[in-house]
Amino acid sequence: MHHYIAFLRGMNLGKRRITMDRLRGHFEELPFAEVTTFIASGNVIFSSKSADPRKLTDLIQRHLAKSLGYGVDTFLRTRAEVAAVAAFKPFAAADLAHPDHTIYAGFVADALSPAQARGLMACRTEVDDFCVEGREFYWLCRIKSNESKVWTSPAMRALKLPSSSMRNLTTIRKLAALYPPAA
Repeated sequence: MHHYIAFLRGMNLGKRRITMDRLRGHFEELPFAEVTTFIASGNVIFSSKSADPRKLTDLIQRHLAKSLGYGVDTFLRTRAEVAAVAAFKPFAAADLAHPDHTIYAGFVADALSPAQARGLMACRTEVDDFCVEGREFYWLCRIKSNESKVWTSPAMRALKLPSSSMRNLTTIRKLAALYPPAA
């Protein structure tokens, strides 16, 4: 069996309210095993016989759109990939350790193009920093995230990044600890 964690975009935001029991049920309707959810933000852990994450992503997105009545962008990672994200040190040690700083990992379907990565890095501010690594980007916010203006800045809007789903790095680390790669 192959072990995955699905990061669903926009769950339990606005009008997209779903209990984790119901979400787990939708995944259990698919050919998956060991389905569980982690906190109410659209993190689903499961196993599958399939070793093709792209096919699984497509299957999940089609099933959720049919079941929920709206599209749900899905970003699938293996447990090993989540462990690598949790272990990655995208910023200086002082920023990583600072109690008032928050780091988010943004999951995208495909790695950002070099132009997109350069554009994201150009959006840095005194309070916001970015790092791009593989199919993830990292956002360091040195103030409360809801006070940051970086995502509404003209430069960021002009960048038109692909769809992503962001999680606090603390959540990623908890997921990696609770659901380590299979031996």
